[in-house]
Amino acid sequence: MQHHSTLPARAWIELGLLSLIWGGSFLSIRIALDEIGPLTSVLHRVGWAALVLWCFVLIRRFTIPTDPRIWGAFLVMGLLNNVIPFVLMAWGQLHIETGLTSILNAATAVFGVLVAAMLLADERLTMRKALGVGIGFLGVATAIGLNNLVNLDLRSLAQWAVIVGTLSYAFAGVWARVHMSGLRPEVAAAGMLTCSTVLMVPLVLVFEGPPQFDLSARTWGAIAYYGFVATALAYLLYYRVLGMVGSGNTMLVTLLVAPVAIILGAIVLDEALKPQAFLGFGLLAIGLLILNRTLFPRATW
Repeated sequence: MQHHSTLPARAWIELGLLSLIWGGSFLSIRIALDEIGPLTSVLHRVGWAALVLWCFVLIRRFTIPTDPRIWGAFLVMGLLNNVIPFVLMAWGQLHIETGLTSILNAATAVFGVLVAAMLLADERLTMRKALGVGIGFLGVATAIGLNNLVNLDLRSLAQWAVIVGTLSYAFAGVWARVHMSGLRPEVAAAGMLTCSTVLMVPLVLVFEGPPQFDLSARTWGAIAYYGFVATALAYLLYYRVLGMVGSGNTMLVTLLVAPVAIILGAIVLDEALKPQAFLGFGLLAIGLLILNRTLFPRATW
């Protein structure tokens, strides 16, 4: 995991901007779900974002891959990084708070370290990483609530759906490293989102019917935000920050996203989270800071 010990001011500014953008995505998705189904919301998200990114790719005259194997890799990446997590988290937000969704989403980096250690030879699980993962899992369990871990009501199922979505993100990270290295990230993102759109169209038609376009201005505003800003623009900004400070520091954004989503959910949707959610987030934060080397920066274990 690439890590830079110090972050320039520009990196902090862009990390903060990315966290604001992604923090607002949870609210905008929840607003759209008042009028459209979760599958349709995801189709709008990946479809409009793909269009924007292809415009960017064409303007910059980047090479577009023609190898079927690369497009096969895009298809799997779209399934793991977009279709599965976006659908599960959108459905989950119908039954739990946006702030809690963002807290559970922060487990993405924890699962990422664990899955990489399982599948990649050069990502072994050191004592430091094991400690970070363990505390991170404790944070997830605390945020969900130990009594809800075995319940099968809609609220607990929604929380599990979000967790499965974060696990899918982790497998996507490994897939990208193995099968998509050497590609420009902007082209990879455009290809992935295109394949995600292709996968979503039949799902929407079968389970929710043809998308309706006579939506309220509020819903279109939410779709425009999470499609154009929180997906297309955010991908471009994410890869820019990733190249600047490395993957270790970039995962700090997952800690910054949750407070933004919690505040917006409280102000706009009048959400109130239980104390266990904040305690769980605190434990998750400690786990992520250990994984990031912010805590124990000189540790060799």
